[in-house]
Amino acid sequence: MPLFELSGIRFGYPGQPPILCGADLTLRPGQRLSVTGANGSGKSTLLRLMVGLLRPDAGRITAFGQVRVAEADFHEVRRRAGLVFQDPDDQLFCPTVAEDVAFGPLNLGKNPAEALAIVEAVLGRLGLMHLRDRVTYKLSGGEKRLVTLATVLAMDPEVLLLDEPTNALDEANEARLLEILDALPQAMVLVSHDPTLRARLAPDALRLTQGRLVA
Repeated sequence: MPLFELSGIRFGYPGQPPILCGADLTLRPGQRLSVTGANGSGKSTLLRLMVGLLRPDAGRITAFGQVRVAEADFHEVRRRAGLVFQDPDDQLFCPTVAEDVAFGPLNLGKNPAEALAIVEAVLGRLGLMHLRDRVTYKLSGGEKRLVTLATVLAMDPEVLLLDEPTNALDEANEARLLEILDALPQAMVLVSHDPTLRARLAPDALRLTQGRLVA
């Protein structure tokens, strides 16, 4: 059974021409899929539609075996599919790194001790323990990017949706992030302009052109 199945998705922002014009996408368990396309072609929009942050004008979104339409339908989707935004500042809003990473587990009903254990485990796995008590908004762009990934992994999602995950990373942190992502078991949809990253991390490829996804 596919994890995600998007069928005939149409979407346009108010007052603008349609950006998606019948897009289809299937993501299967364990699959790593990259989506390419020109700037403004709708790649980030597609990821936001998948987790219900935007709603299609037409078409059907099936996630984890169920058709998803209403806001309530997407609560489960957001627990099981983690979106790493292109801009970390859209995702980080707590005073410290530890609080940001704990936010998702606490929302899932973990008690403070359980959430703290998850924070320690995730930051330890990513080699970010030195950032644990840092003030989030004072981090560098690269540090924010890595912490954003930590906040998503703390939710233990089944699917990762990655929107330009190497933006603002220097070479060393980019190599580290690639190593981390490469070792993860989750299915992924990767949006990236970097052909090397796509080839290594998500070799199955679709191109978004004229509002449709083509092989």
